Amino acid sequence: MHRREPLGGAEFAPETTYLNSASSGLLPRRAADALRAAIDESASYGTMGRDYLAATTASRAAFARLMDLPAERVAVGSSVAVQSAFVAASLPEGAEVLAPEGDFSSLVNPLAAHPGIKLRTVPLEALADAVRPGTALVAFSAVQSLDGRIADMAAVREAAAAHGARTYLDITQAAGWLPLRAADFDFVVAGAFKWLLCPRGTTFMAFGGDFGRGEEWPAALHAGWVAGEDIGESNYGLIQPAATARRFDEPHAHFSYVGAEQSLGLLGELGVSAIHAHDTALAEYYRAGLAERGLTPRPAPGSAIVSTPGIADAEHRLAEAGVRVSVRGGLLRAAFHLYNSTDDVDRLLALLR
Repeated sequence: MHRREPLGGAEFAPETTYLNSASSGLLPRRAADALRAAIDESASYGTMGRDYLAATTASRAAFARLMDLPAERVAVGSSVAVQSAFVAASLPEGAEVLAPEGDFSSLVNPLAAHPGIKLRTVPLEALADAVRPGTALVAFSAVQSLDGRIADMAAVREAAAAHGARTYLDITQAAGWLPLRAADFDFVVAGAFKWLLCPRGTTFMAFGGDFGRGEEWPAALHAGWVAGEDIGESNYGLIQPAATARRFDEPHAHFSYVGAEQSLGLLGELGVSAIHAHDTALAEYYRAGLAERGLTPRPAPGSAIVSTPGIADAEHRLAEAGVRVSVRGGLLRAAFHLYNSTDDVDRLLALLR
């Protein structure tokens, strides 16, 4: 392949060879600068010195544009686990939830822990075929955190529709590099501190389907003052929930969304299609290099995540050399994103030799 330089220019200058976006993304310079300014300001004026809602409003709109959704269909929150608990509470007593075996715990554990829900798991490749009459919800990750496998989202969506089941898609390991259409699923959640390059504490929940458009919204069980239709009148007593998905907002971590506004703005400027082409080309280059060394990664066609058995013990040596990867389930996991280059891949491969 031809040589690839990082995208984003001066926005990134890591002191390490950072190949660990599947664990946590790097903040762009503009996001770090905005955070420093907000922290300095809060030392004199508090977090309300600037408009507490402005950065969240801008972040919501930027995420919605990436997902090709109206901003009115997006709620903001703090974690995937909280949103999974919300989805669980929206289901009827005795509901069957279908999920892939070994999917990320923040997605599936709140569903399994909810009283009255029956969680059934099957291999990811069998997910669409396993939807049956009586399945109320299919919950799954677009991209598996462990090994980067990409779900057949279209097949699952079609199977769910054929059996009247709702869909709940976790795009934490996909949003930011994999082109997606959130409108195709009932619930879509994204922990934004990985590939979306936002600070921790930034999470988005998008609503597809007919919620709020001929079909009632689920109950806003954790609605606080920011979820009111008129926020200025929602500080005390019972509130009138917002007419949009904002009714599901959590009181947000102010600094997280100050950074998120900038990070999501950069992704919008670069475009997910360009990032996808860049990330997957680097991943394929790495897979080819592994093959030359007699190493076989877990199959994950088209993924920006490459997980390889048999070399997990190299993590410590790589870290000492300034190369950041991770180990998950005994697999050495490398994740390639917009701030990486072919030089980064070459360095990793040379150290693995």
